[in-house]
Parts: sequence; structure tokens; C-alpha cells
Amino acid sequence: MGEKNSDKRRTVFITGAAGGLGASTARHLAERDWLVFAADYDAKALKELEDEPNIHPLQLDVTDAASCEAARRNVAAVCRGLDGIVNFAGILAVGSLVEIDPETVRRVLEVNVMGTVRVNHALFRHVLARKGRIVNISSETGWQSAMPFNGPYAMSKHAIEAYSDALRRELMFLDIPVIKIQPGPFRTGMVASIEQNFDRVTKSSKYFKGLLNGLKQATLKEQGKAHDPRVLARVVHSALTDRWPRAAYSVKPDPQRAALNRLPEWSIDTVLKTMLRG
Repeated sequence: MGEKNSDKRRTVFITGAAGGLGASTARHLAERDWLVFAADYDAKALKELEDEPNIHPLQLDVTDAASCEAARRNVAAVCRGLDGIVNFAGILAVGSLVEIDPETVRRVLEVNVMGTVRVNHALFRHVLARKGRIVNISSETGWQSAMPFNGPYAMSKHAIEAYSDALRRELMFLDIPVIKIQPGPFRTGMVASIEQNFDRVTKSSKYFKGLLNGLKQATLKEQGKAHDPRVLARVVHSALTDRWPRAAYSVKPDPQRAALNRLPEWSIDTVLKTMLRG
């Protein structure tokens, strides 16, 4: 990659690109001749992408401004601009908001929210140069009423929704689309860690052991309905290439959660209290 990328070749910068959804999307775009900057914190996982055509792996810590700037310089050395940024980088924490260490909550917000803000801020000039697009990965959690013991993640995705809306309404004056992707349940490494997370917080919980254990079993059962990451990769590709992209793409939301969300708030509370107490 010694020469700068041709203006005709499409380019994209993907964070969280070594994980399930990010890696699937990186490969999907690379197979369609996009030059993909695959950025992730996990250097070991990035090695699996090193020999794949059209993929340029980059180690990136989205919580560190200097790391984001280093990634920007790397992009600038290879190409003249970006046709897209896709922000997958994110982490999960489960447990009660009165028992989780506030530093854990801060860490989730730092990665999921401020990481997205930092990356978009650092790379914006390159998106502007190509009149590209910004795609922020939210969640069905972002538009639904927050569920118990999922507070930090729900907080972060509600923030991504607000951030994306504000950014879209600013950048529309520069003809830069900003798009939200709102996935339902998909098979990812993050989801695979849920059982370990639940076991850890259940063991240390003073007030909610029974509820957390019951919720863990229900959550693990629901993962059997999780979708193939390639489905989401195709939607991200559409968001990057549709002539008139939507403001938001809802992808395979969980039908039960979507139905529950249509109830009045007090009804949701009643249903949850009944279900979780079993």
C-alpha cells in the first residue's frame, strides 16, 4: 500500500473491526473491493485480518485521542479521503446500577459513546473530502425503554441515538449523511461473554441474586434466536451505498421486546416485575 488510493476506489474506516459484527462487515465490504481500514483494540484478533485482500488492519484505542490521531495519519498516508466511517467499537456491562462500580459505568460510556465521538471528530476531514457517510452502530436498546440490569449499555446506546440525531442535523448542511444502525440480537463475541458477566455480578450481588440468575437463563435462551452477522453486514453496506440512505435502519429487532416497548411505562414495569419474579 505504498501508493495513495485511487479516487475511484471506495474507502471505509471501521472500528471494532476484529469482533463478530465488525469483522463480518469488514470482510463483506472488502469482498466488494472497498479498501477497509479495520481498526480494533485487540492486536491479536487483528492478526487474523492481516492477509485478507483489501483490508488494512490498525490497532486503535477509541478512548485515547492520541491513538485516534495516529489512525487518522495512517489513513491520510494511504488514501485521499474516506467514503465512510462505521463505528462498531463497544463493550457491555450487566448488573444493578446500585451495585456496579461507577467506574465500570464510566468505562462503558467512554468506549461506546466518547469512542464514537473521538473517531468521528478525528476522521471527519477525510469524510468531508469525499462527501462520505458516518454510520453509528446503535442498538434496538437505543430506541427501547431501558431494561433492568442493562443500565450502562442502555445509557450508552440512548446517548448514541441522541448524538447521531444531532450530528445528522448538523452535517446535512455539508451534505454528509449520518446514519444509525439499530441491530436486534446477533451472534457476537460480546454476546458470548454475557454468561460470564452474569455469573460474576450474581456472585457479588447483595440484593438481586435470584433475579440476576433468572435473567441470565432467559438471556441465554434468547441467544438461540440471534441472527447471522452477515445479515447486518449487508445492511451496513446498504447504508453506505443507498442513493437516499435512511436516518435509521432497524435490523431484526426482537419481536417480544419491540411489543413490550409499545406498552405504557407503568405496564412495562408491571410485566417485568411479574416475569422476573417468576
